[in-house]
Amino acid sequence: MESSIAQALKLKYHPVAVIWTDDRPEKAMGFKQGKWGCVMWMLAAAAKGKTTAFDKSTYGCWGGGVGLGFGNQYLNFPGGIECFYPFLSTGNENWPKGREMAERLGSSAGEDFLEKFRHGEGYLKSPELVKQFIDSMPIMEIPKKFVVFKPLTDVVPDKEEPQVIVFLADPDQISALVVLANR
Repeated sequence: MESSIAQALKLKYHPVAVIWTDDRPEKAMGFKQGKWGCVMWMLAAAAKGKTTAFDKSTYGCWGGGVGLGFGNQYLNFPGGIECFYPFLSTGNENWPKGREMAERLGSSAGEDFLEKFRHGEGYLKSPELVKQFIDSMPIMEIPKKFVVFKPLTDVVPDKEEPQVIVFLADPDQISALVVLANR
């Protein structure tokens, strides 16, 4: 599927189609089951011409699982969602359950993750604000098994229906996309 918008804007990268499907593309890249990874790495790979796929056991990180539509994956965070709130803010070392979970994780979690688990990532000021943020999210369960990222040019129009098309663009191109979206 060609994009006249991408051609007119002379985009450096392919527009990326986000597709829900029950069939995993044969040569799709993806994370190994249960292994951490960033969904944005896979978006970048798709923008450079690769096909990537995710399911409920290969979404990379908890936020990625939520963002891809695999339900409230924060519930599966080590120590549950109660440990996720401090993780994204002030850290888990200041309360008993958080300290206990950090001890249980030990070195198996990896030094970087354990440091963030204990001291927080600092995205929001407090666990309460993280809870408010998550409670306001439109967490959903997609009706298919896989989320696939692929270059729009590789989409088969009669067989695949993109849910979203992502344009990676510079500021001038984004301005043009805004104008086009409002016409």
